[in-house]
Amino acid sequence: MSSSVKVGIAVVTYNGGKVWEQAAHAIHQNCQPGTDVLVVDSQSRDNTQQVARQYGFTVHEIAQSEFNHGGTRNVAMDVFRDKDYVVLLTQDAILASNDAVAKLVSYMVENDLSAAYGKQLPHLDANAVAAHARYFNYGDRSLVNQQQDIPLRGIKTVFMSNSFSAYKVADFQRLGGFPTDTILCEDMYFAARAIQQHLKTGYCADAAARHSHNYSTTEEFKRYFDIGVFHYDEPWIQKEFNGVSSEGSKFIKSEVSYLIKHNPLLLPKAFANNAAKLLGYKLGLKYKSLPFSLVKKMSMHRRYWDSSAYNR
Repeated sequence: MSSSVKVGIAVVTYNGGKVWEQAAHAIHQNCQPGTDVLVVDSQSRDNTQQVARQYGFTVHEIAQSEFNHGGTRNVAMDVFRDKDYVVLLTQDAILASNDAVAKLVSYMVENDLSAAYGKQLPHLDANAVAAHARYFNYGDRSLVNQQQDIPLRGIKTVFMSNSFSAYKVADFQRLGGFPTDTILCEDMYFAARAIQQHLKTGYCADAAARHSHNYSTTEEFKRYFDIGVFHYDEPWIQKEFNGVSSEGSKFIKSEVSYLIKHNPLLLPKAFANNAAKLLGYKLGLKYKSLPFSLVKKMSMHRRYWDSSAYNR
């Protein structure tokens, strides 16, 4: 990465705990001269802010009630409006090498990308179900996505993950940034807008971070309920990018094969998780017809339903 390219790193945090201490150290190791780091923290009650300041990061505190997946990241992007590229991370994503940020940004520069995401490896304590999800979704081959890829890749054309991603600031500002009224998937929303405008996004397999979740069956249900809510509210994405495609059946076949080899005792959990995902997603698509109190209980992001984002 050229030293003339101005880069900012932004992390959204809340009670980051021990994993944030590891993540912050890895971010510090990735900082080349001139790289600024901003931590947007939602009033953490642990040592999250202290850890950030220990490494010289700038801390911007917001009220918990103000947090929104898109809006909060827009705050960070606005702070870095004089940068060329901004790398976004979540507090539980641990950069896997000291040049992960440089590799991701260099890949964007080389391919003239508006946005890109890096490879996600499972955390060292990931169970086999969580590990397989990372290996399935984050392959060894880098990709450039553009409009001509839609017939082949469908909705995967606009896959994006803000757990470890980067955005070209000029394009981000031109497209209006992230939406401030979505429950999640602000990254996919932006990628879809970019592809619509004949811009390019991408995946850099050479830039990696450790990031995974050992979700329970209930947590998988709630997460996919929220994804269903997002797709109900943004139907144009499925319409423009050929729906959900056949990734679900491919995933299940791959998962069964992986678990048979690595931990067959987790097969029942995997089946339960996949059933919960499907049910949660279907219910999320129908959330408007459900009692509001039930919607809040089924959602992983319960604060969203009381936020100004939902009520505007």
